[in-house]
This record gives sequence, C-alpha cells and structure tokens, in this order.
Amino acid sequence: MNQLQLFLPCAAGVEDFLAPEVLRITGLPPGCITKQRGGVAVRTSFEQAMLLNLYSRLAQRVLVLLSYTEYRNEQDLYRAASEVAWERWFTPSESIKVEITAQHSPLTSLNFAALKIKDAVCDRFRVTANGVRPDVNTQWPDVRIYTHLTTDACSLYIDTSGEPLFKRGWREDKGDAPLKETLAAAMLAACGWLEGDADLKPLYDPCCGSGTLLIEAAQMACNIAAGSRRRFAFEKYRPFQRAAWDALKKEAADAELVVDAGQKPIIFGSDVAHRMVDFAQRNAQRAGVAHVIEFRGGDALQRMPPVEGGGVMLLNPPYGERIDVAGVAKGARHADANFEDEAAVPRFGARELAQTDNGGEFFSQLATHWKKNYPGWSAWILTPDLKLPGKMRLKETRRVPMWNGPIECRLFRFDMVAGKMPEKRAAN
Repeated sequence: MNQLQLFLPCAAGVEDFLAPEVLRITGLPPGCITKQRGGVAVRTSFEQAMLLNLYSRLAQRVLVLLSYTEYRNEQDLYRAASEVAWERWFTPSESIKVEITAQHSPLTSLNFAALKIKDAVCDRFRVTANGVRPDVNTQWPDVRIYTHLTTDACSLYIDTSGEPLFKRGWREDKGDAPLKETLAAAMLAACGWLEGDADLKPLYDPCCGSGTLLIEAAQMACNIAAGSRRRFAFEKYRPFQRAAWDALKKEAADAELVVDAGQKPIIFGSDVAHRMVDFAQRNAQRAGVAHVIEFRGGDALQRMPPVEGGGVMLLNPPYGERIDVAGVAKGARHADANFEDEAAVPRFGARELAQTDNGGEFFSQLATHWKKNYPGWSAWILTPDLKLPGKMRLKETRRVPMWNGPIECRLFRFDMVAGKMPEKRAAN
C-alpha cells in the first residue's frame, strides 16, 4: 500500500488551487502530481490518503485507482472488475455500492454496466471467501466503488472518503441551497485571504446565510483540520491501522491554534434573516470557532463596516429571481442521480433578500452603499450572473472562473475607493 495512484476530484476551476494544497499536505515534490480536468492525480501511500482526507478542504473525495483498461462492451467491464483484488481492501461483511459516470461512452445503459461491475465484485468474493458475497446498500454503503468510462477506457476506483468531503461534520443547521464547504474553501483560496506573512485582514460576509464561508475561514485561521470532526470509509478497510490514524489525528489536534480570550474577532457575518444568523452561530459552535466569529442580523443594504480601516468582503449572495445558467457541463452521464454530491443545482431565490426582490436593483443599491461606506475594502462575489459588474456599475479588478456543480460561475473582485466629485461640479 506504499504506491497507490490516487485521484482527488474537485469542482471545475479549482484544480489550480487543489494541486498546491495536495503538495502542502503530503510534502511530495511537484513531479508526483498531475493536474487533470476536474481533479488532481497523485502517486503516494495509504497513510497519505488518510492525511488528504483529514486535511483537504478543496477535494470532493480521495479515490484509489485500482484498474485502468480498455473496453468495448459490458462483458469487458465485468472482466476488468473481476480481476481487481477487492479482498485486499474489504471483507464480504461490508456492504457495497457501484456508481458510474461516462463521457462519450458507446454503452446504451449505464445502469446495466453498473450491474455487471457489481456482479463481478460479488462473484470474485464467492471464489475468495468460500461463497460469501457482500450485500448491496444504495443508501449508506460501507464501500463505494466508482467507475468512469470514456469512449474506450474504464477506470475503477475505491473511495476512501465515504461521505463527500464537503461534509465536515459540523453543519446541521442550513437553509435552502447552502454553499458547499469545498466551494467556500476554493473562494478563500482564490481571494488569497490567508496568504502572506502579514496579519490577517478583517473578513466580512454581509449575506452569510448559515455561515459556511466564515466558518471555513475561521477553521483555516485556527489551523483546524477540515476532517477532524467526522469519520471516513477507510476506517473499515483492511489496510487501515488504528494506531497510525490516532497519531495523525492527535498531531492535527495539537497543531490547532488557541485564540486569546481577550482578542477581538476579525471575522464577521450578517444576514437579513435572523433565523439564518441563529443557524450560523450553532454551526460555528459545533465547528469549534464560535469564539472567533461575530454574527449579527441586518440588511446588507444598511449594515456599516464591522471595523474601520478596510478589509475583505467575500460573499455568495442570494438572488430574488432565478438566474439563467451561464454554462452547464455537457457530454457527461451518470447511472445514479446522486453520483456527484456537488452536482445538485442550487435553487436560487430560496434565501431572503435585503429589502428588494429585484436582483439587478439589489446589486445596484449594494454597490452604491459600498462605494459610499466601504472605502478601502475589496469585495469578492461568487455569482452565475456573468453580467453582474454591469448591474453594479463597477469595474471588476479580477474574475476567477469557478463551477458550482454544473453551473458556471465567476468570482468577481471589486475594489472600493472613496468617491470623488467631478472637478467642474466641485468648482460650482
């Protein structure tokens, strides 16, 4: 188990941030990883697969590649799956689920293809385990087997994560269409809030919802490992060693930063819905960062800066009307509607808006409020509305492409400067 080929899927557009995160967590040289569309591949050990599950904030899962073969039909898939030594990874007492995706596959039924792979796994166990085969559990399987098909190639993976990694173990209270923790971490990586040697700037989300962005930022600032409050599928696998895992978790716990009791918060959040503020506070408590975030209720069009001197605003605002999807990934199919947890399309408009139901009017008013009251602040907004700068009558200083599941988005940066009167008008 010292030489495994791992693949860490991520949201499209996040690969450039995930690759350095993998290097930082594993300590491997750059030549050990390969960026691919939608993820990063790395050759490393089972112990570092555990490390990546524990620390990665950007990956959706940590998968181990067990087979890569060419295929033409379902029988080729059966043959490929039957040649994998599944018994080295788990016993027939563990339940399984086979999930399959495809890009430009010639097969007409992915459900039938998944069935053939499941049959191959069970038939192999009948031979290696004296007729005993694993059960299938489509809801809460112990083992998830992922298959990806291209035009002529089949990749078989075993999932070491279990539940997707965006489920950190602390978010129990949430509104409709909540922001995934992995995407929140990607927004923080893109804006560079945690980078550099200088003191952290104040961070503020005026549309914080259930607090995902701010809690993610607070855990990063406190050096709390992303997976420190959850369990993983690899804990049931045969290569798993409890003593090694306990040592990794202890090392992570010892590295957490303790904030002085008298230190003022630099992370702030507010939301027009007081119900969401309550949710955010409870989530922050479970995440271990309630003491470093200040939450308040309030209208984004009226809230004044939480501190003087400028800072960073980071938000994924709600909209009062459904936004047309700017771009949706095409050419991909999957046999299970829930194959990729990140792929659920958010229902825009589910969260409450500040004062106005018109998305364009809201953002125009928000920009006016910011220009008047937030000089020295930079604002980063994630949106599927590629025309947002025009609605805000602001010129973006940076735009970062990101995908929220199948929805193409942009993370826009706007720099707020104090307004100046035109010279002729000032003279008059």
